[in-house]
Amino acid sequence: MYRRDFVLKTAGALAATGLILSGCTTTSPSAASADPGKRRREIDTSIDSTLARLTTAAPRARELLSKANGVLVFPNVIAAGFGIGGQYGEGALRAGNRTDGYYSTASASIGLQIGAQSKALIFLFMTQDSLNKFRNSNGWAVGGDASVAVLKIGANGDIDTTSITSSVLAFVLTNTGLMANLTLEGTKVSRLSI
Repeated sequence: MYRRDFVLKTAGALAATGLILSGCTTTSPSAASADPGKRRREIDTSIDSTLARLTTAAPRARELLSKANGVLVFPNVIAAGFGIGGQYGEGALRAGNRTDGYYSTASASIGLQIGAQSKALIFLFMTQDSLNKFRNSNGWAVGGDASVAVLKIGANGDIDTTSITSSVLAFVLTNTGLMANLTLEGTKVSRLSI
């Protein structure tokens, strides 16, 4: 009985969060789906801008980007919540300086949270094996399918690379700069058909 109530309340809250998030987008769903080419161009342009912001905030990120076998960028992930929250964004995987597919990211959370914010998520696949596992998955989740290390940035913009042992690295970029000490557990990534 309690479990059923919990599931119903959670589903209702997630549906409400979805409505909130859809209200935060800058284009209507019908406009975006009407012209997939335009949608892909908008995502690619936003990715270029996000990567430029990243290398300005942390110049050593350029070295890591050049060593990565693939870079998955979500330039505009909107997170909103009122007790129960969620986030959603669209992006693309780049490998060999070309776009290799479009993806969405989503996650839900329960806890003390009110409001909305926007951030960029950047995943670096440092080995060919980690990139292949991502490409061959039918839905990839941080923590379930891969261990992801969120990189720490020093006050001078330096990246702490001394403790990097993960084959998948991540940056979280907000309007105020790079964030550290943040978990991406439960973040799910799915392929978009655009």
